Amino acid sequence: MITARLGYTLLLYALLPRTLLHLLWRARRQPEYLRHVSERFGHYGFAVPAEPLIWIHAVSVGETRAAEPLVQSLWRKHPRHRVLLTHMTPTGRETSAALFGGRVLSCYLPYDYPGAAARFLDHFRPQIGLVMETEIWPNLFHECNVRKIPLYLVNARLSEKSFARYRRFARLARSTLRELTGIAAQTRDDARRFEALGAENVVITGNLKFDVVSPAGQKELGVKWRSQYGPARPVLLAASTRDGEEEILLDQLDRIDVPSLLTVIVPRHPQRFDIVASILERHGIRFQRRSANEAIAPETRVVLGDSMGEMFAYYAACDIAFVGGSLLPFGGQNLIEACAAGKPVLIGPHTYNFAEATELAIAAGAAVRVEDERELARAAQVLLKDPNALARMAEAATAFSTMHQGATRRTIEAIRL
Repeated sequence: MITARLGYTLLLYALLPRTLLHLLWRARRQPEYLRHVSERFGHYGFAVPAEPLIWIHAVSVGETRAAEPLVQSLWRKHPRHRVLLTHMTPTGRETSAALFGGRVLSCYLPYDYPGAAARFLDHFRPQIGLVMETEIWPNLFHECNVRKIPLYLVNARLSEKSFARYRRFARLARSTLRELTGIAAQTRDDARRFEALGAENVVITGNLKFDVVSPAGQKELGVKWRSQYGPARPVLLAASTRDGEEEILLDQLDRIDVPSLLTVIVPRHPQRFDIVASILERHGIRFQRRSANEAIAPETRVVLGDSMGEMFAYYAACDIAFVGGSLLPFGGQNLIEACAAGKPVLIGPHTYNFAEATELAIAAGAAVRVEDERELARAAQVLLKDPNALARMAEAATAFSTMHQGATRRTIEAIRL
């Protein structure tokens, strides 16, 4: 449907000034957004290696971490190929460097202008493209189809909210999805929604995040932190919190009647580390930063997790984990890593980004849903005062994580290279 894509493209050009202003606005908190700007328009200042390229698009941190088992499996199966990882955020690039070092090429994927997409593909000439999760780019997908580059949407998910949004542009969604060679969907519901939009060649492979393993040294780092916290202190982790959640969590700390409780707060985005520090100061709560790398004083009530790439260590060091983005309507963050670490999980009401994984974890006894911050405080108190209940949930979390592994193998089987 050329007309639908043309209308989309004209709208992109009309919004270009706003796109540039948004980039500048993001750079106020994260100056790295002003680096490599030319790549966002398909201009790359480095040569392409001679080896054939497998291209994987992982927009930011979560997608990049989820791609790790896939990258490792592709290296084993295709040792003569190089992997190109593309991102849209500086933290995605940083995560790529932390996970893979110089073993992968890393750059920004350009905005979805036809010329930019064409320049990207002509520069790198990938043999195959794998786009993670819910990134649907009409012009990029079309340019891949024109060049006969096989393109797959992998670890694909489509929430009810996203489905409703794409359904408003049904012609464009259908024509774009049919440019794909195939879709490897996380769940049956995801597959059903993609097919309802007109997608073809959809298979269900599961969620790659169940196959992610703790990076080397993370468990040992968590054990070290726990000794710094004070081994006898109960530890509540608030992981991947989003804007506004820290305030309402801190308002509930005094309601948790657990002696010597230490709360560890790890904001989802690094540009918010200093903002959360200011919130803690405003509340008059004694806290220490992870970046100080010091033993935690007995009178310290909160540790601010101001570090990147250490989430498995934070999970290893806690007794129970609240997974953020779920108390307020952000759709929730990934609770699978917490379960893989064998930690009981508390999750809020807003989990549409991980709907099926959340419901399965609750059904397995690995997670408990709370409806608001007061219920979160009560649930944390009950569990932290009941070691037997904590142990049962920890065992259930490990079993739940193990039961759902295997998506990497099924994804590799679904793609043709």
